[in-house]
Amino acid sequence: MTALAAIAVDPTVARAAAGDRGAAEALCRTLLPRVRNLVRYLLRGDARVDDVAQEALIAVLRGLGSFRGDGAFESWVDRVVARTTFAVIRRIRSETPLGVEPVDGETRVVDRACFGEGYALRRELAEALDRLPFEQRDALVLHFSLEMTVPEIAEVAAIPVETVRSRLRLGKAALREALGGSYARAI
Repeated sequence: MTALAAIAVDPTVARAAAGDRGAAEALCRTLLPRVRNLVRYLLRGDARVDDVAQEALIAVLRGLGSFRGDGAFESWVDRVVARTTFAVIRRIRSETPLGVEPVDGETRVVDRACFGEGYALRRELAEALDRLPFEQRDALVLHFSLEMTVPEIAEVAAIPVETVRSRLRLGKAALREALGGSYARAI
């Protein structure tokens, strides 16, 4: 009996873990928006998001048998996606010359007025996050979007706890400065 079979799990997850291709496809369709959003927040720009999201979904499917059910399935998926994304980021950084950060050359013009204030705030926040150093951005996204604790972030990113605390502090200060105005008080 696998660990997955011993716990109460969504039947689609259990069938996908058992090798049911249809269930795996359904699970991927369900998880894709969540995975893609997380990958987008961890990467700068959109050029690699789909490739990394696909790699992360493959890692999720391969690791389904290791899901023990200690917490929410979505939290487990988020951790797998974060680990996969960090591995890709490390690979990208190792291929990039020192002192140069990879940047996607995409330029977009968006009329924010047609989407309302909530959209404008999210877009402004995403742009401010894009300007942060990778390390601070990663820590902020994991802590505030995924609600991971400092020790959990340290484990996922394979760095000391104090380093995570420092990156969170510096990242929040940089976001406050970048956003200014009334948005800064929310951070």
